[in-house]
Amino acid sequence: MEHIYQYAWIIPLLPLSVTTSIAFGLFLVPAATKKSRRMWAFISVLPLSIIILISASLSIQQMNGSIIHQYLWSWTINNDFSLEFGYLIDPLTSIMSILIATVGIMVLIYSDNYMFYDQGYLRFFAYMSFFNTSMLGLVTSSNLIQIYIFWELVGMCSYLLIGFWFTRPLAASACQKAFVTNRVGDFGLLLGILGFYWITGSLEFRDLFEIVNNLIRNNGVNFFFATMCAFLLFVGAIAKSAQFPLHVWLPDAMEGPTPISALIHAATMVAAGIFLVARLLPLFIVIPYIMNLISLIGIITVLLGATLALAQRDIKRSLAYSTMSQLGYMMLALGIGSYRAALFHLITHAYSKALLFLGSGSIIHAMEPIVGYSPDKSQNMILMGGFRRYVPITRTTFLLGTLSLCGIPPLACFWSKDEILNDSWLYSPIFAIIACFTAGLTAFYMFRVYLLTFDGHLRVHFQDYSTTIKSSLYSISLWGKKVPKTVNRNLSPINNEVFFFSKNTYPIYDDLRNTIRYFSVRFGNKNTYTYPHESDNTMLFPLLILVLFTLFIGLIGINFDQGVVDFDILSKWLTPSTTLFHRNSNYSVDWYEFFTNAIFSVSIALFGLFIASIFYGSIYSPFQNFDLINSFVKGGPKRIFLDQIKNVVYNWSYNRGYIDIFYTKFLTMGIRGLAELTRFFDRRIIDGITNGVGITSFLMGEGLKYMEKGRISSYIFLYLSFVSIFLFLFSLNLYE
Repeated sequence: MEHIYQYAWIIPLLPLSVTTSIAFGLFLVPAATKKSRRMWAFISVLPLSIIILISASLSIQQMNGSIIHQYLWSWTINNDFSLEFGYLIDPLTSIMSILIATVGIMVLIYSDNYMFYDQGYLRFFAYMSFFNTSMLGLVTSSNLIQIYIFWELVGMCSYLLIGFWFTRPLAASACQKAFVTNRVGDFGLLLGILGFYWITGSLEFRDLFEIVNNLIRNNGVNFFFATMCAFLLFVGAIAKSAQFPLHVWLPDAMEGPTPISALIHAATMVAAGIFLVARLLPLFIVIPYIMNLISLIGIITVLLGATLALAQRDIKRSLAYSTMSQLGYMMLALGIGSYRAALFHLITHAYSKALLFLGSGSIIHAMEPIVGYSPDKSQNMILMGGFRRYVPITRTTFLLGTLSLCGIPPLACFWSKDEILNDSWLYSPIFAIIACFTAGLTAFYMFRVYLLTFDGHLRVHFQDYSTTIKSSLYSISLWGKKVPKTVNRNLSPINNEVFFFSKNTYPIYDDLRNTIRYFSVRFGNKNTYTYPHESDNTMLFPLLILVLFTLFIGLIGINFDQGVVDFDILSKWLTPSTTLFHRNSNYSVDWYEFFTNAIFSVSIALFGLFIASIFYGSIYSPFQNFDLINSFVKGGPKRIFLDQIKNVVYNWSYNRGYIDIFYTKFLTMGIRGLAELTRFFDRRIIDGITNGVGITSFLMGEGLKYMEKGRISSYIFLYLSFVSIFLFLFSLNLYE
């Protein structure tokens, strides 16, 4: 089957055929193309299915010993410069190709129903196919300049997809924010590429790794310059994978359609930065400062993403910060040299997070008949609750995805996250403690999302006022609030109210749990009752398939050295390509070590689930929750101190760590101030000097023209006058 490598070049070109076909169809026969638009969903899925078959065949070849294949052809050649394009097939390429294709197929099938009534249906599928083309071209690239080309195409596609609903100001602003933020990283990446070309004279990965290793080993290059070039390459990954401090674009990217969120956050755009670091790890590993920086940025992002997810009200933004935190785990693993664990978590997280995002889309789809098409309402977890009755399939799949991300065995993310935690203990106990603490936070905020969405009763109540739909909200803030039962509904809460994290909340009343479970909406003269409803089969099918991945994909990384269980396909897949730089290329554990580590990590996750269930679960009512909490602190300084801590944590999380505010005040306003200063200097100083010279010349000319009378006697008089003055001044100078 060696000949299969000869056809690997078609992997990035297959989805491109869909984009070009839709474009030519809309240009040449728009009416016929729009009438048969659902056909394009099937056509979009077909190329990705072929890619899965090709990538699976390549993976089988690699596990049987045929590891790396590269094909190059010259693009430009002269005496001083040679540039070759081609494709590189190795285990990393195969993994990424399978991830992109499988998640892409699920998202495309899901989108057929989710986007069916959207006027931009065909444009959506054209963008999606081009996005897949760009990502597949990126992961099969054989050199840095080729990676950079597809890197920019990925950024362009993300701009188009995030701003798909460009008539909405928030979506237009979000895509611009993503584009500008990623330009920072892209500029750094370009400078790093040029720097290493200046050092090595090559852009090919194999040559680049060998030359840099030899130069550093033999002190043949300025180490500081090489470190700066490596740092600039890493800056590109920081922006694309939403690592601190260039993560600010990620939550705003949720303004795009939900299928786009699933695609971007699972196996495509945000995974591109992880892919780049993994691809260049043989280069980074010989520069210890860069490896330390990668691990440091990773652990900061792990903790920051988890803390920022604690108080988000938008269900998609909560999942976005979760993605940011999990990408931090992958970056941490790469920084400590745990290549296998990073790629393992990339695989498990991709399927679990795609499941969660598509599940959130199903929830949003169920909310829209109730609150109307409004992202502020349909994605707001304050208005949700009790969905377990109405969307049982979505609820089950969402729960499994949540438990997987929390690290509950035997679901997928448990195996990969547990491996990262174990490797982090070997690298740095401080990093390990932070990573374990964040694992508990992950369980807390993910189960919080689940409980706020599916537990209790729906917290939005509609009343019928003729042809107008009026919404009245009886709910709590995301962090809760207690109102005494004696308070009249029409009066403001008084006396012994208890706040949790924030005082700017809606009151919750005693009859919240007894509100009606249906909603009366008048259409013309007919009353109909609209319930939250389960999604169609076209949307549920991808959820069920992703559940299977979430349940069983973790088996590819299990390996016990007693030989009782040996499903470790991942090590067989990756070991030949990682033996040069991976500290655990022959990964195996024994039963005792496994259970010891698992009990510790699972206990942390279960503790986070328990705390979330106390705060948000229906085991206790909201009143009982806070009575239980407040019974431990009975007034006095301890109570005041606890309230202050709660407010600090809530405000930090809800305000995104104040990082956006910092960027707005110091960067955006600073740049605008600098621009205004430059504008003032240009108009008042530069233009002022130029205009002043012109005006002075004009005035002198105007003055002199009156002195020109045409009389020789007048000219002689003026001449003698100036000569006399000059002689007088000259004589004074001689006298002194």
